[in-house]
Amino acid sequence: MINYSSLRGVIPESVFDELLDTATRFGLNNRLRLAHFLAQVAHESNYFSDREENLNYSEDGLKRVFRKYFPDDLAKLYARHPQKIASRVYANRMGNGSEATGEGWIYRGRGYIQLTGKDNYAAFQLAVPDNVIVNPDLVATKYPLFSAGWFWNSNRLNDLADKGDDQMVVTEITKKINGGYNGLEDRLNKFHHFNGLLKNDNK
Repeated sequence: MINYSSLRGVIPESVFDELLDTATRFGLNNRLRLAHFLAQVAHESNYFSDREENLNYSEDGLKRVFRKYFPDDLAKLYARHPQKIASRVYANRMGNGSEATGEGWIYRGRGYIQLTGKDNYAAFQLAVPDNVIVNPDLVATKYPLFSAGWFWNSNRLNDLADKGDDQMVVTEITKKINGGYNGLEDRLNKFHHFNGLLKNDNK
């Protein structure tokens, strides 16, 4: 049994209240799986405080994070315009239409694991009773933790979590979620934090 009580007061009460149902639904049924999940989700959401992707980038931020999408002086025209930034960066991929459709903004990252792209929203919709294609904000307002559990399960991340508690495993999971290794040190620290809290269970 997982020692859920060790998490009370450590994660927000709203997250704690939903955690058992999410963990049960998506197979987060041992210490390693839950510790890896919480570490990644806590990092992606700024410790459960952000439910929606922050795309309010400066010109320098765009050149640093999204250089391939903003060559030359283009970054200056998009800086501090989140809707325009998302529409460009997420255009023509993940099921989104062209920049002109604005679907990159409509289906921007939401929920505690930043569910992104029309294809992901459409797939997630099959797991909930609401139409999140028509009402994408529900991913942030109603399903922030559940959408994270769904994404985790859909990408078979429990299989990776079962490999162990070393840095290599955290790195593999980070690559699956992030597409790279952004924030790896913080994700690793958070994993050790949650793994330590849950040590009193019997796996």
